[in-house]
Amino acid sequence: MTNDATNTGGKSRRDFVKQTSLIAGGLMAAPLLSKANFFSGSDDAIKIALVGCGGRGTGAASQALSTKQNIKLVAMADAFKDRLDGAYKELTSGENFDAKRVDVPEDRKFVGFDGYQKAIALADVVILATPPGFRPIHFEEAVKQGKHVFMEKPVATDPAGVQKVLAAAEQAKAKKLNVVVGLQRHYQNSYRELFKRKDLVGDITSSQAWWNNDGVWVKQRQAGQTEMEYQMRNWYYFVWLCGDHICEQHIHNIDVINWFKGGYPVKAQGMGGRQVRTGKEYGEIFDHHYVEFVYEDGSILNSQCRHIPGTMSKVDELLIGTKGKIQAGAANIVDLKGNVLYQFDKKTENNPYQTEHDELFEAIAKGEYKFWDAENGAKSSMTSILGRMATYSGEVIDWNKAINSGIDLHPKTYTWDTVPPVVPNSQGAYVIATPGVTKYSV
Repeated sequence: MTNDATNTGGKSRRDFVKQTSLIAGGLMAAPLLSKANFFSGSDDAIKIALVGCGGRGTGAASQALSTKQNIKLVAMADAFKDRLDGAYKELTSGENFDAKRVDVPEDRKFVGFDGYQKAIALADVVILATPPGFRPIHFEEAVKQGKHVFMEKPVATDPAGVQKVLAAAEQAKAKKLNVVVGLQRHYQNSYRELFKRKDLVGDITSSQAWWNNDGVWVKQRQAGQTEMEYQMRNWYYFVWLCGDHICEQHIHNIDVINWFKGGYPVKAQGMGGRQVRTGKEYGEIFDHHYVEFVYEDGSILNSQCRHIPGTMSKVDELLIGTKGKIQAGAANIVDLKGNVLYQFDKKTENNPYQTEHDELFEAIAKGEYKFWDAENGAKSSMTSILGRMATYSGEVIDWNKAINSGIDLHPKTYTWDTVPPVVPNSQGAYVIATPGVTKYSV
């Protein structure tokens, strides 16, 4: 259910899919496993279940069904029937792949908070694309049932969720389950080529990352909705469901820096607030964040993200080393005087959203274990959470204390009558974090 306007180099996800070629990248060596570990049924089709039938879930299922492998979508689950029905209609349109790959009769369409368990049980591979707050329990269940997983980012919205994903990731590794996380820059040709050549810039001493744009959709409150249903429909604006846009979108850029640095920050401090996007419909999240992340070697990532219409739009990463700079948006490496040391040929760029599925399902079809994205997905999610905790509080937040804090934003049960973790006041407004007032006992 992630926003379809997710950006790659200034292009929407949908535009990127249409305008780039579908080129699968290389695979890492890994042990072979028996086909019997992966397939159910007599036709040897890889059976997939879609959990979360919003725009991103529908897109991810379409990409999975567009791979070269023998794949069938056999089950779908969503909290809302209209979302499930909309996804089913789009996936059976036959626009991007043979609609016969979709085999989901009514008795394999599961609506409600517990439908994910039933859908997962019917598949070999599970696509997890609900609002991020549900990712930890869905991933845990998929691993428990021994399923391969594609899951969208972020994989958690609080430290307790990160710990749950890390624990499940260890189980996935032990069971040799392939797990791909939708941090698709890891599957993009230009980023892969830049990463191969990162030594050209020497030691990386500082970096910058941006996700600045106008923002995303808003769902207005409808008559008769419970508070839980309203927040679920308008999930982007509630921290327990989304994590704030520093987690839901800016994680992409933060993750690139972690990847190229080969590690994660040890602390963070920053500032942020709600200056423009202040209406009740925007729930409780900020409209801008600036974070200074500090890595173990003392190097700093200056990170900024903004959802304010009419301002500069920029989605990019820059890494500065002792010998030069990696400019991700330009897809090049320059020395300290600006001379180009390497330029990626953008004509050979791929569609990374497709490639991550191409490579995942090729490995599964071959009975190979090659992907263990879950740990990095969890730790890059934690990096974004660390940044949010810093901007909400104005405090310096220590990684180890934060990840071990046990902070859990979620309700104990999930029903339409459950009172969510945050509720509006008598004027319909939500309490907003205030730096200097909001405190974390970490």
